[in-house]
Amino acid sequence: MNAPKFRPLKFGVTRVSLRDGVPGTHYLKADQELQAFPDRLTDRLQHWARVKPQHSFMARRMKQADGTLGDWQHITYAQAWQTARNIAQGLIDRGLNAERPVVILSENSLEHALLALGAMVAGVPFVPTSPPYSLVSVDYDKLKHVLKTVTPGMVFASDARYAKAIAATVSNDMEVVMCEGSVAGRQVTSFDSLCATAATPAVDAAMAATGPDTIVKFMFTSGSTKLPKAVINTQRLWCANQQQMAQSMPVLAEQDLVLVDWLPWNHTFGGNHNFGMVVFHGGTLYIDDGKPTPALIGETLRNLREIAPTVYFNVPTGFEAIANAMKTDDALRKTLLSRVQMFFYAGAALAQPVWDSLYESQEREIGERIVMTTGLGMTESGPFGIFVTNPNVRAGDLGVPTPGLELKLVDMQGKTEVRYRGPNITPGYWRAPKETAEAFDEEGFFCTGDAVKWIDETDVHLGLKFDGRIAEDFKLATGTFVSVGPLRGKIIAAGAPYIQDAVLTGLNMKEVGAMIFPTPAVRALSGLGADAPMSDVLASAPVLAKFQEIVNELAKTSTGSANRIARLCLLSEPPTIDKGEITDKGSINQRSVLTHRADTVAALHADTLHYIVKPQT
Repeated sequence: MNAPKFRPLKFGVTRVSLRDGVPGTHYLKADQELQAFPDRLTDRLQHWARVKPQHSFMARRMKQADGTLGDWQHITYAQAWQTARNIAQGLIDRGLNAERPVVILSENSLEHALLALGAMVAGVPFVPTSPPYSLVSVDYDKLKHVLKTVTPGMVFASDARYAKAIAATVSNDMEVVMCEGSVAGRQVTSFDSLCATAATPAVDAAMAATGPDTIVKFMFTSGSTKLPKAVINTQRLWCANQQQMAQSMPVLAEQDLVLVDWLPWNHTFGGNHNFGMVVFHGGTLYIDDGKPTPALIGETLRNLREIAPTVYFNVPTGFEAIANAMKTDDALRKTLLSRVQMFFYAGAALAQPVWDSLYESQEREIGERIVMTTGLGMTESGPFGIFVTNPNVRAGDLGVPTPGLELKLVDMQGKTEVRYRGPNITPGYWRAPKETAEAFDEEGFFCTGDAVKWIDETDVHLGLKFDGRIAEDFKLATGTFVSVGPLRGKIIAAGAPYIQDAVLTGLNMKEVGAMIFPTPAVRALSGLGADAPMSDVLASAPVLAKFQEIVNELAKTSTGSANRIARLCLLSEPPTIDKGEITDKGSINQRSVLTHRADTVAALHADTLHYIVKPQT
């Protein structure tokens, strides 16, 4: 059988060096050295404004009178640079600094981008905050935590949708800036007036005073186990990481970069990785107001029928929706595949059926496959850290370290934790010295909590693959360890397209159980109407029969109690952001789900739930 043909893609790192440390410890780094990088990302913005002033920096569809989205509104590099300078002057006039930064409450937008750039020019940190903290949350606890942690001097929101959250959390002496709308009972500064501030030589002096150690932003973690922590992002972290990406992914500089992207800027994937990539390379970012949800995926597909990206980034649920649409959508296939050189996913495992479907559409449309890449990183690493180095990627593969990043592999209770040290690693958490000290080991390596294995123990140059989160793993009553990450991935793959995610249970019990968050596809499977309660859908005979098949198939491939799903239940209540059960990028927080659904866990293992699916022997 002939090997599949891929659209050519050059990988930057192909060789690594491995050395031994004390027993149980090894160190891994790329043979390729990290090249020089700018002292600040604003240098790149200024460069592109001078070299190609009329090139489109960013675009977003304009909202029309009826609320629909119309034509694209573009901002050139010259416009972005001038407006950023004006905004910088306004922030300087207000005396804002690291102790009084700018908090941005709202979603990706041209105004959000300009405010962020203006803060960077002025040397004032900005704090992109998860919009659901304001728009979805009922108690605003996480938003209050953000404001208490960073003590802002200014709060920005796009419109009146944020008024209720502002009224409940923002003190009356704190300036609020909005593009439109108002907040009852308080003065609001218009964003246009901030942009109209005339830049003076003070702006040049402020930018000249910034450097590698300047804090450019605070990025809050998703808060997997506690309240979110404010990760300090310096100019060194961001610029080093962009240079690392450029060397690991040479494709980024091979042609004018074009991204079509929905990933939220309050998360490191969208806000550091992709936003920074566009500024670094002088590319164009089309803001996608869609999302990989049933209600919003249509907008993403519309944009991808019109704008052809050169590289494309998404999470697995997004690629699943695109794969399904490409089966029948000729225009989507034609545009999306016309010049894209690389696909990249992160955030969770990509099920093999999704991969197969994407490849099938690509081969049908262009006669070859597009390389699907992935890796491993985190907010604290900028986020880019480990990256696959060949087109034959399999689920769970991570690859090798990017240039300049050294990995420390530490044996821990039968697993291997990967730790990071390099210029792209955060100096710590803002106003949290205890948490910062706990995050680094005695050699200054950041402890990730991620477990890894070799893809091939006979060839270290292939790199590493994911082996779960050490903190998620648990022991059964028998003392047997359950490796959560790989087993969870196996369940999701076996249940595609009906399983969104799985949370494993069984701590100190005799058997492993699974609580399943189903996808909307189960509705069609049930045969019930679109308005039927989800509890009725999940209790329907066709749905239960399908999950009986799934659990039976999983049982056939199990080798022991630690990887055998002995009982399974379906959850009708989706994960909630208020309880920290889901992150902004859509991944499930296993520990939070287990904590907040402890009664369901207990009932699952006590056989007192109404519907429990068990393997049939």
